[in-house]
Amino acid sequence: MHWTDRRERYRQALAGNACIHPGSVYDAISARVAEELGFEVGMFAGSIASFTVLGAPDLIVLTLTEFAAQAYRINRAGKLPLMVDADHGYGNALNVMRTVQELETAGVAGLMIEDTLLPRGFGEKKPTVISIEEGVGKMRAALAAREDSTLTIIGRTSSPSITGLADGIKRLKAYEATGVDALFIAGGLTRHDLDSIAEEIKIPLMLGGVSGDMQDKEYLASRGVRIALQGHQPFSAAVKAMYDTLKALREGTKPSALQGIASSELMAKVTREGDYKSWTEKFLG
Repeated sequence: MHWTDRRERYRQALAGNACIHPGSVYDAISARVAEELGFEVGMFAGSIASFTVLGAPDLIVLTLTEFAAQAYRINRAGKLPLMVDADHGYGNALNVMRTVQELETAGVAGLMIEDTLLPRGFGEKKPTVISIEEGVGKMRAALAAREDSTLTIIGRTSSPSITGLADGIKRLKAYEATGVDALFIAGGLTRHDLDSIAEEIKIPLMLGGVSGDMQDKEYLASRGVRIALQGHQPFSAAVKAMYDTLKALREGTKPSALQGIASSELMAKVTREGDYKSWTEKFLG
């Protein structure tokens, strides 16, 4: 499949003046729903990948090939530009290169590489970060591995909330200097923190889940934030709907009496039943 158009649309979003919220997606159907509803960008998180593929917490037990395969399934379902959380690149800088190759092939529009020390080490009680030098090496490796120049490489760090604002800015500036296309900051930030970061960084910024007065998109846009995550509630909502439906059936509710079931029209839309009917008539006679 051809991925350039969606990658160019993703870059257009980063080059604009607005801050957007991506749609959190996890499979083919959720991606089609997000595209149908007009989301400019889809987001496939590492935690949601672990939930979806393994039914396991986000403890870095998911493999790169499992992650890339699910990203590909999402991408082939439609044309929504997809950004993904590639965690620490599944290892050192050489693993980062392999990660970029696999996810570029899978059709993602943008991918993040973070500087958190993963997986968590023996006896580690709270997250830690790798050295700036190793982080820079990972960013340079990611850029070197990229073959399609329209693929967006995003440096990610949680350092402001782990090692402090000064170290966070130092890391962000070092990653910016490698030539990455954007920077993602995870963990809680205050307006003072973001103001300080925006004064130092010239490339587009992205933020993890924001709360309180940080939910003002106009303010975020004025500080160079082009994408701000809202969390991953769609997956949790889907889990609850499935749990409640199965529970009701187990307890004797008749299928015809179930609430909150997708209509046949909606199911036909998200499964592209019309396309398949047309193809069947055209190619199978």
